[in-house]
Amino acid sequence: MLDSTVPELPDITSYLVALRPRIVGQPLEKIQVKSPFLVRTVEPDLFSLAGESVEDVSRIGKRIVWHFGGERFLVFHLMIAGRFHWKKPGMRPTAKNDLAAFAFPSGTLILTEASKKKRASLHVIQGQSALAQFDRGGLEPLEATLAQFRSALTRENHTLKRALADPRLFSGIGNAYSDEILFAARLSPVTLTSRLSEAEIAGLFAAVQSTLQHWTEKLSAEAGDKFPERVTAFRPEMAVHGRFQEPCPVCGTLVQRIRYAENETNYCPRCQTGGKLLADRSLSRLLKDDWPRTIEEWEEQRK
Repeated sequence: MLDSTVPELPDITSYLVALRPRIVGQPLEKIQVKSPFLVRTVEPDLFSLAGESVEDVSRIGKRIVWHFGGERFLVFHLMIAGRFHWKKPGMRPTAKNDLAAFAFPSGTLILTEASKKKRASLHVIQGQSALAQFDRGGLEPLEATLAQFRSALTRENHTLKRALADPRLFSGIGNAYSDEILFAARLSPVTLTSRLSEAEIAGLFAAVQSTLQHWTEKLSAEAGDKFPERVTAFRPEMAVHGRFQEPCPVCGTLVQRIRYAENETNYCPRCQTGGKLLADRSLSRLLKDDWPRTIEEWEEQRK
C-alpha cells in the first residue's frame, strides 16, 4: 500500500536523528540529480555546494533542512512518496524511483519517490530571510504550553481534524498523527474547535504531546543505529489510522473512515463519536436515506 500521507513530525525527527551522525561535519562530496522535476530553484546553484560541509540539519514543519556555510541551505520536502535511503559509498541514482544521490565519505544518501507524480522537491536557499519563507507559522506542538496550544487551536473555527493538520496552526502534524491524537483524546474529528470545553482542550493538548512523543521515541528506538528505512504512515501498532474495518484496540468496534481527495480520516465510532457514523461523502450520496446513522444500524446492515 502506498502511503497517502506526507512524513510527519515523528518521521522527520527519525530522519534527523539518523542524518546527524552521518552527514553533519562531513563534506558533501558529490551531487547527482536524476529527476529534472526535483530541484525547484536556480540560484544558488545546487552543484556549487559540492565539496562543502554540512553544518547542521533541522526541521521546518514537514521539511528537512541541511545547513551550509554562508547561510546556504538545502530544503527537502518529501511530500507523499519521497523517502531517504542510506547506501554504501559510490552508489548512483540508477533505480526507477531514484531522484538524486548525495555522496559523503561514509556513504551515499539516495532520495527516492515511489510515485508517478513527482511531487518531492528540493530548494537551494541563500539567507535566513529566504529560509523563513518555508515556515508556515504553526506552533511546535512538543514545545508549546497549554495556553499557547489553546490560542492556536481556537484561532479559527474548524473541525478538529482540519485544525490539527493545518500547518498555519500546528507544525509537523498531518493526516496520520491527527487520527491517532484524536483517538487518544476520544474526540470526534468533525467536532468544531469553538465547541470544545476547557477540559476537552486540556485533554487534546495532553493527547498531542503524548502521541507525538511516543511515536518520536518509538521510531528512533526502532531504527537504533541503523538508518530508518521503514518510514510509513501505516503501522499495525497504530490505533485507528490506516485500520479501516479493523477492530478498535479499546472497544473492538470496527474502525470507520471518511474519504476525501487523496486522504481519509479514520476513527472509532464508539470511542470518539458516541456510536454515530460520520457521513462519507461518496457513500452517503450513493446510499442517501439508507446511510446508517449509528454503529448499531451499520452492524445490522452488515448481517
